[in-house]
Amino acid sequence: MTNRVSDFRSDTVTVPTPNMRRAMAEAEVGDDVIGVDPTVQKLETLAAGIMGKEAALFCPSGTMGNAIAVKAWTQELQEVIVEARSHIFNLESTHLTFISRVTPRPLPSVRGAMDPEDVERSVRKPNVHTPQTTLICVENTHNNWGGAVLPLDNLKALRAVADRHGLRLHIDGARIFNASTASGVPVRDYARCADSMMFCLSKGLGAPIGSMLAGPTDFIDYGRRIRKALGGGMRQVGVIAAAGLLALTEMVGRLVEDHRRAERLAEAIAAFPGVKIDPADVQTNILIFGFEHPRLTIPAFLGGLRERGVLALAAPGDVGIRMVTHKDVDDEDVEQAVKAFRGLLN
Repeated sequence: MTNRVSDFRSDTVTVPTPNMRRAMAEAEVGDDVIGVDPTVQKLETLAAGIMGKEAALFCPSGTMGNAIAVKAWTQELQEVIVEARSHIFNLESTHLTFISRVTPRPLPSVRGAMDPEDVERSVRKPNVHTPQTTLICVENTHNNWGGAVLPLDNLKALRAVADRHGLRLHIDGARIFNASTASGVPVRDYARCADSMMFCLSKGLGAPIGSMLAGPTDFIDYGRRIRKALGGGMRQVGVIAAAGLLALTEMVGRLVEDHRRAERLAEAIAAFPGVKIDPADVQTNILIFGFEHPRLTIPAFLGGLRERGVLALAAPGDVGIRMVTHKDVDDEDVEQAVKAFRGLLN
């Protein structure tokens, strides 16, 4: 037993840094619904500039940012091409159908990268029987593929498909800075392939809340109306936008540490019986591994980890276990996790 708790459930479990708490307490604020919160304006301007887009919108969550993008780019009775294991299709409470009233068309992939030829074959023109395809959504990094990085060449090929058929392309870039850190590709180069980009401030970057949606000015203006309709209009929200500013200016550079620790964890646990993971597949800060053990079910194993001070989650669909590194777990936490695995599986 240990008093130390090493929390690998997600990179959303982090707490704000002391600098963030200070900035939040001292933030200059105004009513953002009527457009007079200066701290939010600074954040939106910074986010748009980083992504090379005309404008950006501060949203309470990544799910809302994605929902706004789909609603803005589509009309009812249309179709959206998504990757079969994508977050927007599987884990965002069906907003594609509930809010936008569009049909998702899920396609298979290789670790999140859809085959451009497959995508092109799947584009449908409107007729009385079938919906018109108008939008492609991709995810980078890809959560359910264990933090896999979408190759830039794949994105460029999908952009070309979109251009040939007059489609829009949206990137769910919740962890786009992890993708950039791992690949060396600037986030602006990823964003250049897309009509719009959503990215999170609370995943890996340490902010307590918030995501950004970036794109053309008219798209963001309409998105602001949609945000209001969804109940996402916020008042003196500069108190949290201040943390978002520091997330973008102080926290991106340290993501390499999370990747290093994830690699170390993957290499260590791969040797234990019951764990099915190829460390070479761990590109960023997420590990998703299969678990088949003669003595332990996944719930029992997770319970054993918890008793040893290590928190993890079952992967979506109970296909395995998910562990995520972040700023609030260090090398000692990784070694505690390895020790817990050893104690349970050896």
